[in-house]
Amino acid sequence: MHARPPFDATAARRLREALGMTPAHVAYGMFAAYGVRVSPATVAAWEQHEEAPTEDEIAALAGALWCAPSDLLGTPRTLREHRMAAGVPLPDVAIKVGIPVAQYEEVERTGKWTGNDRQAAVLADLLRLPARTHLELTGRDARLREMLRSAASVRWQAYVRPVCKLLPTAPQENVERVLERLNDEFHKRSFASLSWIDTSSEAANGSVDAGHRYLADVVEHFWELLEQL
Repeated sequence: MHARPPFDATAARRLREALGMTPAHVAYGMFAAYGVRVSPATVAAWEQHEEAPTEDEIAALAGALWCAPSDLLGTPRTLREHRMAAGVPLPDVAIKVGIPVAQYEEVERTGKWTGNDRQAAVLADLLRLPARTHLELTGRDARLREMLRSAASVRWQAYVRPVCKLLPTAPQENVERVLERLNDEFHKRSFASLSWIDTSSEAANGSVDAGHRYLADVVEHFWELLEQL
């Protein structure tokens, strides 16, 4: 069973009051238009953080309050919560992505992506997922990390197309610039302590450690640089 989605009780109350509605009006609207039956006391309990609505109740509540489901949610964390924020029913996502409904439902339940890269790209577009969130929720951030480590330490040119395949919305020229920068920064740190004069093991170890530290945070460096372009 899914945990109840994050719910912004303050936003729900503010939206209701702005419309001049009472909890009874909201409860009636949810049932009349969406067939979801709740009591005025339940609506009030949601607004007081005493209870939390289900996915179906949030969709009906959003309709009754003339807002998007995302207006009633906290910060989405899971694939299911991002789908809810986008206001797309689970079966519709499965059909448009091109996988069986049961398979997609299992993806949301376990958090493990079982589709291919093309299907993941469709999912990102459908749910308007930011690139970083998209990779994390489809479990492909580890692949990006390995590519970036190699691009920074060896030949960055060989990793432009693979990285672009993971990030179809990122312009290729931006990816090229960032990978080149990562490679340059890594080598600068790796050899900063070395010179023709100081070749001691202490200096060499210091440079190696600096390079390792840079690679350890290479994903953070990548997103920071990409966001600057």
